[in-house]
Amino acid sequence: MSAVSEAVPVSEPIERRSGLRFRISRGGLGTLVFLTPMLVVFGLFAWFPIVRAVVMSVQETNLVSEPTFVGLNNFARVLSDPQFGTAVANTAWFALLALLFGFPVPIILAVLMSEVRRGRGLYSALAYLPVVIPPVVSVLLWRFFYDASPHGVFNTILGWVGAGPLPWLQSSASAMPSIVIEATWANAGATVIIYLAALVAIPPELYDAADVDGASIWQKIRNVTLPQLRSVLIVTLILQLIATAQLFTEPLLFTSGGPNNATLTVLLLIYRYAFQNSLGGDYGMAAALSLMLAAFLAVFTAGYYRLTRSWSTSS
Repeated sequence: MSAVSEAVPVSEPIERRSGLRFRISRGGLGTLVFLTPMLVVFGLFAWFPIVRAVVMSVQETNLVSEPTFVGLNNFARVLSDPQFGTAVANTAWFALLALLFGFPVPIILAVLMSEVRRGRGLYSALAYLPVVIPPVVSVLLWRFFYDASPHGVFNTILGWVGAGPLPWLQSSASAMPSIVIEATWANAGATVIIYLAALVAIPPELYDAADVDGASIWQKIRNVTLPQLRSVLIVTLILQLIATAQLFTEPLLFTSGGPNNATLTVLLLIYRYAFQNSLGGDYGMAAALSLMLAAFLAVFTAGYYRLTRSWSTSS
């Protein structure tokens, strides 16, 4: 007993030697050396711009003249700008349309593709193809489709059934839904692949048990497929909401925020502050609105994960 009692404490100091000096002496120095260039690059191109934006948000600067400290005046100017409310409302409207129409589409496509016995790889490639196309090319292609004349691609198709022509991008009522359709087509492919991979990982025994119980297709989707995808659905939903809040390329290239600011989004308003207000732009207001958007997304994401944590981990 005495030998055992004396042998046990000997190993305790060894297990506790997990500090920085011990890790470096055990080969951690080489890891630190290899990590240093990445940390420097990340700090230079990621964290430094964030710090710079925080500084610019309390300054009146156009990057040409000498900046002056204005405190929270830039935030007050943004909140008092009539276009700010319009941009927030338009961004929320796009997010709602994308949630109603763009979020279910990848799920439906993934479920249909998971039931295909042959050619699944081909269908996956076709579904992912729009993601490979550069966003600018996609927008220019769809601008051709959205030609408001009777000879436009979509208006020609509508003419075959006796409908149209429609002013797709020229009307305040239809401009944002038209952008949602294009954005869904352009970005759904990546989500389809994620859902398809998750569907393939579902144990087939669950579907076999559902068949034995006489479950219909809808019952299998509701009671087997969706519960098995709940964690993936939570992640993709928050990623989509964050992406919709950062909508910029499509409204800029399709309509430049028109008609009548019907497609003006928060990021497009930031772009206007920085590059279209005056000579050199008002980078203070642009930085202030950027920080407001970042803060909103951070709080929204934290609240979202807090609310959905129990649902995502429940069996």
